Amino acid sequence: MSNPNDPYVERTVIEQPATVRTEYAEPARREGSSAGWWIAALVAIVAIVGVLFMVNNRNTESQLQAARDTGRTEAMMDTAAINAQTAAASASQASQSASNSLAQAGQAAAASTAAAADQAARATREAAANVSDTASEAAASVDEPAPNQ
Repeated sequence: MSNPNDPYVERTVIEQPATVRTEYAEPARREGSSAGWWIAALVAIVAIVGVLFMVNNRNTESQLQAARDTGRTEAMMDTAAINAQTAAASASQASQSASNSLAQAGQAAAASTAAAADQAARATREAAANVSDTASEAAASVDEPAPNQ
């Protein structure tokens, strides 16, 4: 027989006249609700959603930091490119200015040389004229007899 302390056994005693006594033991029927299983399933779903949220939140922070770093790097590269373009434009302008200065200096030197050459030519002509005059005078004095002394 079954244990009399078993809570899941339902005993039914039927009393009949004193000569016959019959006892039947049937397992107790549990008709509980499934509310406990529904609550456990709901708690499990909430726990899974919480874990996914935490994992995605960590990835989002690292992605945001990576985006900030990338933006900072791009800004620094853009600034460097603008500075390089400005420096190149300044260098080009300085080169052109130096080229113009050299051209003007060359023209001034050529003009100065031409003026010096003209002055030297005039001086040479004048000297040649003076020499010619002096030579003519010398030749004239040689042709003339010397006065008697």
